[in-house]
Amino acid sequence: MDTIKVTFLGASGTVTGSKFYLETPELNLMVDCGMFQGLKELREMNWVPLPVDVKNLDFILLTHGHLDHTGYLPRLLQQGFHGQILGTSPTLAITSIILKDSAKIHEEEAEKANREGYSKHKPALPFFTLEDAEKTTALFSSIENMEWVTLSPNIKFRTKYNGHIIGATFIELDILRKRFVFSGDVGREEDVLLAPPERPEWADYLFIESTYGNKNHPKEDVEGILTQLVKKTINQRGTLIVPSFAVERLQSLMYQLWMLYKKNKIPNIPIFIDSPMGNNVLSVFEQFPEWHKLSLKEYHAMCKHMTIISSYKETWETIDDPRPKIVIAGSGMVTGGRVLTYLKQLIDVESTTVLLVGYQAEGTRGKQLLEGAFELKLFGKYYPVKAKIMHLESLSAHADQSGLLHWLSGLKNIPERVFLVHGEPTALDAFRSKLIYNLKWNVHIPKLYETIELMV
Repeated sequence: MDTIKVTFLGASGTVTGSKFYLETPELNLMVDCGMFQGLKELREMNWVPLPVDVKNLDFILLTHGHLDHTGYLPRLLQQGFHGQILGTSPTLAITSIILKDSAKIHEEEAEKANREGYSKHKPALPFFTLEDAEKTTALFSSIENMEWVTLSPNIKFRTKYNGHIIGATFIELDILRKRFVFSGDVGREEDVLLAPPERPEWADYLFIESTYGNKNHPKEDVEGILTQLVKKTINQRGTLIVPSFAVERLQSLMYQLWMLYKKNKIPNIPIFIDSPMGNNVLSVFEQFPEWHKLSLKEYHAMCKHMTIISSYKETWETIDDPRPKIVIAGSGMVTGGRVLTYLKQLIDVESTTVLLVGYQAEGTRGKQLLEGAFELKLFGKYYPVKAKIMHLESLSAHADQSGLLHWLSGLKNIPERVFLVHGEPTALDAFRSKLIYNLKWNVHIPKLYETIELMV
């Protein structure tokens, strides 16, 4: 029998920072390479070098392109990684966009902090630069979905469609005589833009996300709620601000607003899309039509109906526009991006509505707003929250507890061990109890930096 060492470098006891390091007799590899987001103590861990031998890492396998699964890649290069980064073509396209956009934001924020002197670091440094991002993308190598890729004589893997965002997959990794399955982020059975996730049929060792392991999404009338919010915005001559994840949520919101207009449920209110990253992601939808439901004809009509903002000057022109309007801007958890500029100017205006969609991690501004914060810190200053805060949880791109159990129901065997990752403590514990009670599985919730030896 051989031994595989698995070290949990992120998404352990928390949602963000997915990184799983595997040491095998033939090679070393990592599944996902995300950065931590949310609480300050988590964000500060991004700056700490990983407690593993990065120079001896051969491959990184990506489940999908979100920042909490890919955003640490440039830092890994700084620590000596020079292997291959493998993922589906749309995942690598999304990752490239996200890394380059993030690098620009890191550079701009460091420059602003140094200019205005609100950082305790002298000087404030970017987490990584555009040059770092470009060096990272040079190591990308695309793979075909559903096709086995041989990494060494006794190690191979393949990806399978997983919904969630364009290009997202789960990973089946065969090492010697055992199959390791990494769920990545599991999408939803019903999604306006994406097909239902595929499901694994066999797993000896299973690593599964638990973002909504403790709850089911409410059955909300999304069309009705959006229609009411738009009409209210028009009546109050206000602004509806939707902080949005640049990948899939933004495109999904665009599509749903477009369909409401086509059905004559909302009038022709100005809709501004202010997310440079999101705009680039739109081109990925155009490039990979087989990965989503949106026809190219519908795609072009939808984009033509809305104003795609391309410059910071246009951001300010939109803020100054006196008309009732909808603004969809990054980022989804209000951690950065263009949405901060809108909130800085409009969060203290009573006719403003902020609509939160999707998951809000602990320690993010989105979570603070969700919990009723009366003020919000933006660019080093506090602003009173007078806007109305709304939440549409059913627009989340993650499967809920029922969805995760359905995803697992395709397994034809009982896994030897199940590891719950990518969840807050309450969600992890609830999902652990559910799996033990319902399925009698051997379930473990790993701690950050814990190393576990598995027999193969």
